[in-house]
Amino acid sequence: MDKTIRTPLLATLLMIAATNAAAGEADVVGGSITALGDGKFRIDATVLHEDSGWDHYADRWDVLAVDGRILGSRELAHPHENEQPFTRSLTLALPEGMSVVKLQAHDSVHGLGGKIFELAVPSQ
Repeated sequence: MDKTIRTPLLATLLMIAATNAAAGEADVVGGSITALGDGKFRIDATVLHEDSGWDHYADRWDVLAVDGRILGSRELAHPHENEQPFTRSLTLALPEGMSVVKLQAHDSVHGLGGKIFELAVPSQ
């Protein structure tokens, strides 16, 4: 490859990488949990992330047990560049006796990370 082509290409790739990294990790900034009966719960998570298109966006959030086990996940099918923060829900059966769950978001560049939101599980 010609040096005159490599330099602009490298500069463009570095700019894209810097832009994607600048968005940081996805944060869960709010949430709620509602008992639905029969051990099922509706869990809402509010996620904040500087989505910058398909290359870097919040693509999932997880419901975690206190010990870090993933109890359920909500996949996010597209970037939310013009809707920040955004709230999505998940209906999930939780193990009996669970008193607390944590919500953590995942993004397409950094993976799991950012702020975690903790919720007290209501009685059925």
